[in-house]
Amino acid sequence: MKIFITGGTGFVGSHLTHKLVYNGHEVTVGSIKPENPVLELPESVNREKIDITDSETLDFSDHDVVIHLVGLSPLKKPGIPYRKIHVEGTENVLEACKQSEISRYIHMSALGADPEASTEYLRTKGEAQKLVEESELDWTVFQPSVIFGEGGQFLDFTEKLVTPYLTGLPGGGKNRFQPIYVEDIGDLFVETVENDHHLNSIYEVGGPEIHTLKEIVKMIERQKGRSLKVLPVPMFAAKTGLTVSEYLDFLPFGLDQYRSLKIDNVVIEDSLEFFHKDRDELLTLEDYLKDR
Repeated sequence: MKIFITGGTGFVGSHLTHKLVYNGHEVTVGSIKPENPVLELPESVNREKIDITDSETLDFSDHDVVIHLVGLSPLKKPGIPYRKIHVEGTENVLEACKQSEISRYIHMSALGADPEASTEYLRTKGEAQKLVEESELDWTVFQPSVIFGEGGQFLDFTEKLVTPYLTGLPGGGKNRFQPIYVEDIGDLFVETVENDHHLNSIYEVGGPEIHTLKEIVKMIERQKGRSLKVLPVPMFAAKTGLTVSEYLDFLPFGLDQYRSLKIDNVVIEDSLEFFHKDRDELLTLEDYLKDR
């Protein structure tokens, strides 16, 4: 198949591109900076400069499938409003699919995406997902928990929260995550491309284990040969600090990150049963850290 990936040079896109090429597909990656992929891409990959906020740059003619991965990070204040990328950008991609007579469309959403969500990130992800569900395309939506792997932000971000041996975490780091390895979620995308029984489906996707933020930071420090004591920072103190940060451009965090600290990031319905991949095949975060 001929597949176009928006955000194909990013973290998930780079890994997914390798898998699709290996399976014999012809891949075009679209990005604002197609010359700067997170991972070096196969020579056969076509690259196009696109901007999903500019509909005139989007043309998916002669492709069979569009995979839409472009999204802003939930881990820091965006320089561009979430709505512009998540909602308006998705609207432009969907319209370009229609104009190019693309019917098969795969969308990267987020676990907890909901138009009524408490964070702007999840709220705009939810609005974008609603646009997909209301489209006339043959769509599939993925809602993953946090994704880890080479080139990812999650572990780097988490490490920056920690000071050696003794560190403070909002609420004691009790919020829960279900991290999934980037190569594992890539396998699910590939199967979705190649198997029509995933049409018009929404999949919540998480890894094999659930960890609190406290457990994750301790795991990271343990792999460095250090013990770590975590002190709870009261949530009201975290809110005060991040409220101030909201108005300081040089600080990466704000109120959206505070609100996210109160939300567990774990699946409600396990979608793995719908795929040809067993849970015991999934790489755990701890095993990844051991080989890092």
